[in-house]
Amino acid sequence: MSCAERRDVLLVNPGGPGGSGLPYAVAKRAKLPEGVRRSFDVIGFDPRGVGQSTPVGCGPMGGLFDSPGAGPVPVGPVAERAYLASLREMAGDCAAGAGSALPYLSTEQTARDMDAIRAALGEEETNFLGVSYGSYLGAAYAARFPHRTGRMVLDSVVGPWDWYDFDVVQSRALLRQRDTFFAWAAAHPDRFGLGSTPEAVRRAYTRARDGLVARPVDGFGPGEFDRAVYRALGRTERWAGLADGLHTYLRDGHPDGLRPTTAFGGPASRNYEAANRIAKCADTPAPTPHRIVADIRRTRNLDPQPVLTGMEASVCAYWHHRPTRRTQLGSPEAPPLLLVASAHDPVTPVEGARQLRRLLPGSRLVTLENDYSHGVFTSRGNACVDDAAAAYLVDGAVPRTDVRCAGPGLPAVR
Repeated sequence: MSCAERRDVLLVNPGGPGGSGLPYAVAKRAKLPEGVRRSFDVIGFDPRGVGQSTPVGCGPMGGLFDSPGAGPVPVGPVAERAYLASLREMAGDCAAGAGSALPYLSTEQTARDMDAIRAALGEEETNFLGVSYGSYLGAAYAARFPHRTGRMVLDSVVGPWDWYDFDVVQSRALLRQRDTFFAWAAAHPDRFGLGSTPEAVRRAYTRARDGLVARPVDGFGPGEFDRAVYRALGRTERWAGLADGLHTYLRDGHPDGLRPTTAFGGPASRNYEAANRIAKCADTPAPTPHRIVADIRRTRNLDPQPVLTGMEASVCAYWHHRPTRRTQLGSPEAPPLLLVASAHDPVTPVEGARQLRRLLPGSRLVTLENDYSHGVFTSRGNACVDDAAAAYLVDGAVPRTDVRCAGPGLPAVR
C-alpha cells in the first residue's frame, strides 16, 4: 500500500450492547470492499465490561439461564407478579456481579474510551463502522465529540428512543415479521409441511410452542423456543431452518432443529446478556413496573403469543444505579454521517433510522427496500448499498439525497 492510499483507521463495533469487537474486526474486514480494506486499518475493541475488557457478569440473572426457562410471556396477575419478581432478582444479581463498576459501564463511557483509542493511535478524527447497537454508540460519540468525528457508517440503526421504548417498538415489529414468516412458509407447503395458508402455519407454530410449554424436551421449553424464534426472525437466511425445525418437532417430538448452534448460558452469552442490560440501564430512564405490565398486556392484545425475548430494558425498573441523564445522540456540529437500514428489519426498525437522521444535519440514509434482515452493509451482498458506503468511507462522497436500493425480497426456497 502506498502512503497516498492510506486513510487513517476505522474503528468497528458489532452491536449488542455486549458484542465483542475483537473477532468482529477480523471477520468484518474480510467482507469489506477492496477499496475500504486498502484505505483503512480496521480496529476492533471490546467495550468495557465485554470480552477481554474486564468482562462483567450477573450470576444467575434472576433465573434467565435456567433450563428449561420459565414461560417468558406472563398471562394473568400471578404470572405477572412472578415476572416482575424475576426482574427484581436480575437487577440484584447484576448489582452484585458488577459491584462498584456498575455506574461506569455505559455507552457514554464507551464513547470516551473510543476517543482514548483515537488519541492513543495518534489520529485527529475517529472513523467508525457501527452495526445495530454500534450505530447508537457512533451517534453517542458524535454527540460528545462532534469535532473529532470523522466518517461514520451507522448500519441497522437503533432509533433515538429510551431503551425501553426501543424494546417495545422492536416487539411490535417482530409480530409483523412473524406474520410475514407465516405467509412465506405457507407459500411453500410442499417444502415445509406446515400448511398452505398463513393461518394454518400459525396454528402449527402455536401447537409446537404449546407442546413445549406442556412438556419441555431435554431442557428445551417455551423460553428456549422464543429465543430461537427471536434469533431466526431477524435474519431471513434462518427462516428455512426455523420452518424445518417446527416441522420436525411436530412430526417427531424432537426440538433439536430449533436449537441454536451456540449453547445459551455459556461464558460468552452470560457476559453478553449481563453487559447488554447493564449498558441499557445506564443510558436512559427506566420504565415503571406498572408500565411494563401494561405494555405486555397491550402487546398480547395485538397477538396472544408475542415474542418478548428482546425486552431487556424491563429490568431497569429495579436497577440499583439510575442514570442522571439520558445518553445524547447526534449533534448539529458533527459532519454528515451515512445511515444504512433495511426496510423491514424487525430488530432495528427503519423508523429509528429516519428519526436519528433528523439529529444529524446533512447526513443521508441508504435504505435497502424489499428486505427483511438485520445487518446490511457487506452483509446482504447488495452492490447499491455497498458501493454507496464504500464511496463515503474512502472518498467522503456524501450522496446528494437519501438513497433507495432494490432489495432481494423474501428468501428463495430450495
